[in-house]
Amino acid sequence: MPQSAELDPADMTLDELRIALAPALADSAIFDGWSDEAVVQAAEMFGADPDVARLAYPGGAMDMIGAWIESVDARMMAELLGEKLADMKIRERIRALVQFRLDAIDGQEEALKRATAIMAMPQNVPAALKRGWASADLMWRLAGDTATDYNHYTKRTILAGLYTATLAVFADDISEGKEQTRAFLERRIDGVMQFEKVKAKWLNSDRESFSLTRFLGRLRYAAR
Repeated sequence: MPQSAELDPADMTLDELRIALAPALADSAIFDGWSDEAVVQAAEMFGADPDVARLAYPGGAMDMIGAWIESVDARMMAELLGEKLADMKIRERIRALVQFRLDAIDGQEEALKRATAIMAMPQNVPAALKRGWASADLMWRLAGDTATDYNHYTKRTILAGLYTATLAVFADDISEGKEQTRAFLERRIDGVMQFEKVKAKWLNSDRESFSLTRFLGRLRYAAR
């Protein structure tokens, strides 16, 4: 990602402005929704030309929400790439990655609720699922996953579901320090890790494979 924060808004490309403006846009969406008014407010706070800022989101609300998510992706990559995760076990890497994303949008819960409602509209569901998959894929890659078989897909599908469920709890969590969300996340990660252990056991290539012929033979000729 270009270091757009170091540039004058007037010197940014539309793509740079789209991402750089996204956090301020989410703040504005708390009050104005994911709307043209939010773009204008965010542009004025950021020091950008509102008319130019409008051009950065030709697809309307879904473009704005997508940019917000991408800005969180970029921050996560910048902060957690490399040595910060290297010494952690896999479950701790996943927990750290999800928690980073939650911390990044703390205080923007109303914007999240409005975004979720928009993404849940039938015409937006395919794009929302694609966006969720992309974030889950990024988290797994940062966690060091190199799977290329069907595990590549199951891991990302499961993590996308875990993250979505955690966001739903996070959005309404008024407990101190979001303790309810943290506890929920730990439980969900525990469940995923248990599932992975069971899956690994049954898919272990070294285990004796099931033979239908041998099974039927044992039914016919019972062991004495």
